[in-house]
Amino acid sequence: AELGVSAASVSRHWRKHGLKPHLLRGFKVSRDPHFVEKLEDIVGLYMSPPEHALVLCVDEKSQVQALDRTQPGLPLKKGRAETMTHDYKRNGTTTLFAALNVLDGQVIGQCQQRHTHVEWLKFLKKIDRQTPKDAALHLIADNYATHKHPVVQAWLDKHPRIHMHFTPTSASWRNMVERFFRDITTQRLRRGVFTSVSELIQAIEGYIDHHNTHPKPFIWTKTARDILQKVIRANSHLSSKQNATLH
Repeated sequence: AELGVSAASVSRHWRKHGLKPHLLRGFKVSRDPHFVEKLEDIVGLYMSPPEHALVLCVDEKSQVQALDRTQPGLPLKKGRAETMTHDYKRNGTTTLFAALNVLDGQVIGQCQQRHTHVEWLKFLKKIDRQTPKDAALHLIADNYATHKHPVVQAWLDKHPRIHMHFTPTSASWRNMVERFFRDITTQRLRRGVFTSVSELIQAIEGYIDHHNTHPKPFIWTKTARDILQKVIRANSHLSSKQNATLH
């Protein structure tokens, strides 16, 4: 308005130069002092998995809500999108524990009421039962306190075939099971209507069964060097910004 330029002209220049000021992307650079070692460890498991072993990405998706819409929606039809009320009624929650096999994309899942070390240990025992006994297990998990609870650690000491690999602090995006959580959220949970927790659990288990019928693994392509260079650039930009703010 100050320069006498139309909104259409501004929009045209934004598109020409690939500028999208209406979008905002979140980020957080890990400050883990052992970031490099953990990065190389986990990326190495993705890109060069050990022989005679299984690599499983494990985590929990907590507080999955059984949401029921306050009014019934209308289905998709020609000329009209599917409708859904913006408000909803909560009918309880469940926690989904999942282990994604990096090799073939198969998922071991289990829904539990809570997500303390007791439930985590119960899920680890299920993984132990449902995987070949002669194979070593490399489990990739984040730094959630329940994953390192003394009771859990004592159980792991008695099961030496299970090796834990923890992602760096503030870097849970390196756990590929997060990609599966995104899929089940967008494809099954977000637009679902659930009148009870049992109905929600049934939907989750049905989705996992369907996924395991024709599983497709997620392929990790970024090397540790590529990721580290990006982190170095991010730290450099953050430092220059902080110095400019101080001055």
